[in-house]
Amino acid sequence: MKRALITGITGQDGSYLAEFLLSKGYEIHGIIRRASTFNTGRIGHIYKDPHEPDARLFLHYGDLSDSEQLANLIYNIHPSEIYHLGAQSHVKVSFDLAEYTGNITALGTTRILEAVRRSGKKIRFYQASSSEMFGDAPSPQNEETPFHPLSPYATAKVYAYWMARDYREGYGIFAANGILFNHESPRRGETFVSRKITKAVANIVSGRQKKLYLGNLDTKRDWGFAPEYVETMWVILQQDKPEDYVIGTGQAHSVRDFLKEAFGYVNLNWEKYVEKDKRYFRPNEVKLLVADASRAREKLNWQPKINFKELVRIMVDADMEAIGLKPIGKGNKILSEKLGDKRWFK
Repeated sequence: MKRALITGITGQDGSYLAEFLLSKGYEIHGIIRRASTFNTGRIGHIYKDPHEPDARLFLHYGDLSDSEQLANLIYNIHPSEIYHLGAQSHVKVSFDLAEYTGNITALGTTRILEAVRRSGKKIRFYQASSSEMFGDAPSPQNEETPFHPLSPYATAKVYAYWMARDYREGYGIFAANGILFNHESPRRGETFVSRKITKAVANIVSGRQKKLYLGNLDTKRDWGFAPEYVETMWVILQQDKPEDYVIGTGQAHSVRDFLKEAFGYVNLNWEKYVEKDKRYFRPNEVKLLVADASRAREKLNWQPKINFKELVRIMVDADMEAIGLKPIGKGNKILSEKLGDKRWFK
């Protein structure tokens, strides 16, 4: 039985990845931070008491700022694969918490890589890199595009990217970067713009919310469906040689486009409900990110199945159902027809 260690297991990507790896027969170990309230809601449906004989998901307290604990966990768990997804990942917040973002998102990666190196074990390491690293670089962006980060988060991710490369080239560690463009789902954090929009649509339909406040509506992103992207993380670590891969749909849509699709899906005019708030504007704005995933198409057979409009419908349906409304249902139908698996709906 293969054994995987996942940082950020309670996040969107971590929870989907844990589900996927369990379906592949893995034993899963996840690192979580100690908190006074439960923060494991996204994985509650797959977690079993560790005393159960068929339990294959185990959680461990740890923090990306604690190198000793990270080293102890890697030594004791002895994973064959590490998926490093944990980070302070909110771009806007990174401007307010620049030092913390560098410590967790950048140096946290170094701490894990150094623990892998010192362990002397053959462990495959996946680094969750980000399209934000490209910043103002000309689009479409691929693996050869120079980075031009425009936020503390993006800068920290560039540092982490190069550390993975350095440990690969300097120490022979199987370290691969997945440069994933924006990927969303019903499990996306509620402070991220995509989920903020779809949750607001559901609340407005139900009468719980009157207005939605956003920042720049003209920025364009390459949006895809998160479960498809986490499966590709696994594929990247199954290759004969470690390489870096851009993953995205190759199509860009603005925040304004997202609003039109989400509100239009429930027959509402978004302009009646959305207002701009300067507090949501960033000091530096990335205008356009769109992926050139040619390498992934050729070497990994990467081909996304869920398009932009379908993604929005899946998320709106899920947020409507979450507050007790009857979803329109097109999103659920899309998942059944295209992926044949309704577990991704929630």
